[in-house]
Amino acid sequence: MDLSNKKILICDDSILARKQLMDAIKEDGDGAIFIEGKNGSEAGELYKKEKPDIVFMDIVMPEKDGTEALADIKEIDPNALIIIVSSVGTQDQLKAAIKLGAKDFIQKPFEKSQIQEIIELRFGGN
Repeated sequence: MDLSNKKILICDDSILARKQLMDAIKEDGDGAIFIEGKNGSEAGELYKKEKPDIVFMDIVMPEKDGTEALADIKEIDPNALIIIVSSVGTQDQLKAAIKLGAKDFIQKPFEKSQIQEIIELRFGGN
């Protein structure tokens, strides 16, 4: 799939998790512009600066967690497309993320096909 000029923000405090997400996306398409953040504070700042087409974000991160960052991003852009990718988090955190406007939740460790399905759903037909 052609992902040319699609900006994808990946925000996770784990370098490995960010790399795995990028690899899963690259396997399904090429041309994407990747933006990486390592905490919830960076997620909001990078969203404001870069205006990505989609955000993949962890819940448990330093400085600000994913739900706080999600709220910040939704304040900037109520239509932001945010996918939570997390291994930990309470039911309350997940419910809060969905209530705040997360479009989907993927449990870590994820299968590449889960990421690819989301990319297809959001960008298919390009």
